[in-house]
Amino acid sequence: MERRRAPRRVVASDEPLSRAKLRTGGQLLVLDASPWGLLTASTERLLPGRHLDVHVVSVQGRVLVRSRVARAFVSRLEADEVEYRAALAFDRAIDVRADGYVMPAAAPPPEGGEGNRYPHRPPSGDIEFAERLSA
Repeated sequence: MERRRAPRRVVASDEPLSRAKLRTGGQLLVLDASPWGLLTASTERLLPGRHLDVHVVSVQGRVLVRSRVARAFVSRLEADEVEYRAALAFDRAIDVRADGYVMPAAAPPPEGGEGNRYPHRPPSGDIEFAERLSA
């Protein structure tokens, strides 16, 4: 029996949505997403029931969305690092489609090649002032 509010999709590593940031500064790697939540990987210890503000890049641009940690577990354990997986449930739905991200267009190359050069002035050994300074 399916209990999810909406279907989820795997997020590609080159998508803007693949990275999220906690308002407190922690980084999250987004593994999959739905309009109502994310599955993330992080070295941040996120306990179930904790409320978070998460910066997410969606179709609407960068969005700050209030979330709750629905579940969390240790996914990798090493001598110097612990990696957690956490499922975040959003308070409101956001658009997490893969297509339609607002990306800036590449600037066209300038016409005429290198542009204009500075005028050539021969070096001068003396400094010339327009007005004579008084003593």
